[in-house]
Amino acid sequence: MSLNLLQFKSKHWGKYCYLWAVWVEGPLGFGLLMSCRITQAFQLYFIFVKKRLPPIKSYVFLPIVLLPWIFGATILHARKPLNTQCHMGLQWTFPVAGLHALYVLALVAFTRAIRHVEFRFDELKDLWKGILVSATAIVIWVTAFVLNEIHEEISWLQVASRFVLLVTGGILVVVFFSMSSNQPLLSQISLNKREHYEFQRMSLALGIPDSGLLFRKEEFRPVDPNEPLDKLLLNKRFRQSLMEFADSCYAGETLHFYEEVYEHGKIPEDDSVRRIYMARHIMEKFIVAGAEMEVNLSHKTRQEILTTQDLTHPDLFKNALNEVMQLIKMNLVRDYWSSIFFIKFKEEESCDEAMHKEGWSFSPPRMSSVQGSDDPFYQEHMSKSSTSRCSSPG
Repeated sequence: MSLNLLQFKSKHWGKYCYLWAVWVEGPLGFGLLMSCRITQAFQLYFIFVKKRLPPIKSYVFLPIVLLPWIFGATILHARKPLNTQCHMGLQWTFPVAGLHALYVLALVAFTRAIRHVEFRFDELKDLWKGILVSATAIVIWVTAFVLNEIHEEISWLQVASRFVLLVTGGILVVVFFSMSSNQPLLSQISLNKREHYEFQRMSLALGIPDSGLLFRKEEFRPVDPNEPLDKLLLNKRFRQSLMEFADSCYAGETLHFYEEVYEHGKIPEDDSVRRIYMARHIMEKFIVAGAEMEVNLSHKTRQEILTTQDLTHPDLFKNALNEVMQLIKMNLVRDYWSSIFFIKFKEEESCDEAMHKEGWSFSPPRMSSVQGSDDPFYQEHMSKSSTSRCSSPG
C-alpha cells in the first residue's frame, strides 16, 4: 500500500489507521497483554508476599487496568491526530509512548517486589521475559517512528519501518505472550516441570514426601471397623478403598478433599511458598463456589477460608475438615461396610496377613510413571499381583 501496489478505493481511508494503529495496537494489543501481565504480578504479590488473597478479583482488576488504554484510544479516535500516512505529531507521540513505558515500569515494580520468592514454577521468569520483550518492542517502535518522521521521502525506509512495526506489534508480542501459558494458582495450572514427565497431582509437583503413593510393600496394619474414622483414614489402603467407593457413588469430593488437606499438612510450617501453593490449589478445587469438586461446607466456614489473612496458617482448613469428616461418617462409611469394596478390601487384607505371618518377601510391582490413585493401570497391577501372591505355593 505504501508503494501504491495495492490500493483501496475509499473516501475515508484515514479510519483504517485508527482501527489498526490505535485500537488494535492499544487496548486490543499491547495494552491488553501488559494489563494481563500486571494483573498476574498483582496476584502473585498479594498471595506470596502479603500471604492473603488479593482484595480485588482478577476479572475486576483487569478491566480497571485496561481503562486508560480504552480512554486514550477514544480520545485519539475523536481528535483525529493521524495524517494520511498514519503519522501523528510529537505532541501526541510523547503521551502515547509515555503510556507504554508507564505500564512496563508498573510491571517492573511488581516483579521486583516478588523477586525474592522462590517460586516452584516459572512465574517470575515469565514476568521478566515479558518486561524484556515489552521494553524491546517499545525501543523498536520509537526508532521506527523517528525514521518515519525524518525520512518521509524514502519509500523503502517507510515500507521497512512499517513492516518492523507490524511484526513486533502484531505478531511477535502476541506470540510471545501466548507461548507463556503458566497461569499461577489456578486449578488449571500446568503441573509440568518442563521435564520428560508430568505431575497429575499438585502434591507431587510440589515434592511433598510420600504423596499419593500406595505401595504393596508396606507395614501390615489390620483395619478394625470399630476404630475412629480419623485413625482409619491414616491407613493408605483403607483410604484408597473408601475413596474408590465414594467415587462410585459420585460423592468422592469429600475423600479427595481429605487427601489434599492431609498432603497439605505434611508441608513444614516454615515452607511458606509450598504451603501457599497447596492452600490455593485446595481452595480453587474444593472451596470456591462452583469449584471442580466443591465440598458441602457451611457459609461461615467457607468465608473463613476465602477471607483468611494468612494462607500459611496451620489451621486454615481445620473447621472445613471437621465438617467433611462428619459428612463422611454419616453418608459414606456406613454404606461402605456393606459394600463390595469393603469385601474386596478384606480379601486383600487376609492375603497380606497370610504373607505377613509366613514372612514372605517380595519386590514391589513395576509402577507406571504416575503412581498411586492417579495411575490408570494401578488397579490392574494390584489385582494381578495380589492374585499371584495369594495363589503362590506355600
